[in-house]
Amino acid sequence: MSGERLQTFEAFWPFYLGEHSLPATRWIHFVGSWVALVNLVLAVVTLTPWYALSALVSGYAFAWVSHFFIEKNRPATFTYPLWSLAADWKMWAFMLTGRLNGELARFGIVPRTGTSQQAV
Repeated sequence: MSGERLQTFEAFWPFYLGEHSLPATRWIHFVGSWVALVNLVLAVVTLTPWYALSALVSGYAFAWVSHFFIEKNRPATFTYPLWSLAADWKMWAFMLTGRLNGELARFGIVPRTGTSQQAV
């Protein structure tokens, strides 16, 4: 990405997918989103604020670990926090429904390291 700031979510989405080119990164995000969602539901059902805090921490912890140690890039959250959050859930939904491969293909997203990992 150039130094120019993205102006729309539609422009951000393919950038976001490119920043998640490795399947392992996407899977760790997917698991982290589930953990966050379960904690958020528990917060509402039990009226326990600690679960809400845990949702926030777990969601970001999974994502950031995958970026720093697997994808080896800087999380988009640091530059585009709201779009990144929306894109996390969009990617989660695409993975959940089995449509992410088509979305990756549509934008020509392939693992940036050239590994032979399967896309999901």
